Amino acid sequence: MTFAPPHTIMRGMTSSAQLTNTVVMVSPDQFGYNPETAETNVFQNKPQQAETALRDAALAEFNGMVAALRARGVNVLVLPSRLDAVTPDAVFPNNWFSHHADGRLALYPMLTPNRRAERQPQALASLLANANIPAGATVDFSAQEAGGQILEGTGSLVLDRAHKVAFAMASPRTTREAFDAWCQAMGYEGVFFHAYDKDSLPIYHTNVMLSIGEGFAVCCMEAVKDEAERTLLESKLTAFGRELIAVTLQQVYAFTANILHVKNTAGERLIVMSQTAYDAFTEAQRQQLAKFGELLPVKIDMIEQTGGGSARCMLAEVFPSGE
Repeated sequence: MTFAPPHTIMRGMTSSAQLTNTVVMVSPDQFGYNPETAETNVFQNKPQQAETALRDAALAEFNGMVAALRARGVNVLVLPSRLDAVTPDAVFPNNWFSHHADGRLALYPMLTPNRRAERQPQALASLLANANIPAGATVDFSAQEAGGQILEGTGSLVLDRAHKVAFAMASPRTTREAFDAWCQAMGYEGVFFHAYDKDSLPIYHTNVMLSIGEGFAVCCMEAVKDEAERTLLESKLTAFGRELIAVTLQQVYAFTANILHVKNTAGERLIVMSQTAYDAFTEAQRQQLAKFGELLPVKIDMIEQTGGGSARCMLAEVFPSGE
């Protein structure tokens, strides 16, 4: 496999913007409970509703979230789910691609076959072209699946884009080899660690226990059991003056770390989260976050409970030229 060469990085210098005003969302046209992913995602719950009712509820939540973001001035590009494959988790597109300020588009190796079917790079390229977002080189890591090397996009990766530092925690969906290859190809320093849920199992995605915004990070430090890893993680997260907002493991189950810091077309900062997460934050934590942007809760209960992912998982950032 051929990867693009890494960029030269000057530590301490801002090399790219952390925030964007444009996101891609994929409509949950075939939304449902995914037994393939449930084996590694304890946040999924089997629904009681019929499939049609479940899909209708998910579509209503999705459309409500799109409307809420657009009402606050965020550019939302909607990509339909594939018609030629069953993709119950397509509403979480950040796992199969990431876009970067230099125009590069990365495609990712995913754990389960029905999630691999979510990838539709040609349709994505057309969507970006229609939005006048220039396409750079595509860096395709997906062939790593054949060797069991998995890295599920910005679910596995939490990026300090401004300083080119990538954070990832070990799980069946995030292997060290795939992470190291990504960091080398994309020109990032890597911070790899281990974190566990209340049953001492690896949390399935890094972005369930960690979020990095502009000037802050939300992290469940108690999930990191190894003292040396925890110390390193804290030092890296608080570098460059970033404020650390610690959440508990109980709060992780309410998706308090699965949030995304964005800006709107006027440059105003917003922190997108589910209503579940908003309600689970303490008032003091909400005040801490509000220093960095308006809190924008969206009600996505059905998507969260059945799909096992939340607001950040539904948002794939793209960076218009010059961002």
